[in-house]
Amino acid sequence: MAVEPNSSRVCTLFGKYTGTIKKDGFVWVNPFYIKRKVSLRARNLESSQLKVNDKSGNPIIIGAVVVWRVKETFKAAFEVENYQQFVSIQSEAAIRQLAGAYAYDNHEDEHAQYTLRESSSEINRVLENEISERVSIAGIEVIEARISHLSYAPEIAGAMLQRQQAQAVVAARKQIVEGAVGMVEMALDQLSAKKVVEFDADKKAAMVSNLLVVLCSEKSTTPVVSAGTT
Repeated sequence: MAVEPNSSRVCTLFGKYTGTIKKDGFVWVNPFYIKRKVSLRARNLESSQLKVNDKSGNPIIIGAVVVWRVKETFKAAFEVENYQQFVSIQSEAAIRQLAGAYAYDNHEDEHAQYTLRESSSEINRVLENEISERVSIAGIEVIEARISHLSYAPEIAGAMLQRQQAQAVVAARKQIVEGAVGMVEMALDQLSAKKVVEFDADKKAAMVSNLLVVLCSEKSTTPVVSAGTT
């Protein structure tokens, strides 16, 4: 029989395992051997996009890519019925368990050390270890596992987008207000230091109010010029 590179033949004789041939080339064997081909090449498994709940209970859509290969041919051939299907099912189960163990982001769990969206390296490492433990019974080696798709489920995606937009607006307004307060303080200090104008408490309060309105307003202000009284 001919054995290709990165391929193997699991041989049995009358139901008894006799060995695995991994050396490529042309090989003479007992003609009564039953020869089962098992590839040793690396393979890609792209899971379907699964709808699951994260740690906070939010429905999310998650998918992963797993790179694997057969390491122990005896286990792959005899410990499970179909090792390729076994890898697929166990990988999906590991992805579901991973999604339920972590929050989507820190907005749902502020004290979370790792989240699905922001801790990709750590999450991928956990996923790889989880899949490796599950498929070891079949003699499978997991080379790499990583999340390939992550998003909120359609029914809450709109609400989550509004929440993120609101948080961005709040953060921006906070920065604007902090800058405006500093500018007002600097303006009052310089006016007082140069003795441009003297302010009592009421005038100072009015000026502070006017400056904050001008600096914090989302629209451009229209100046009003006082021409005095007649």
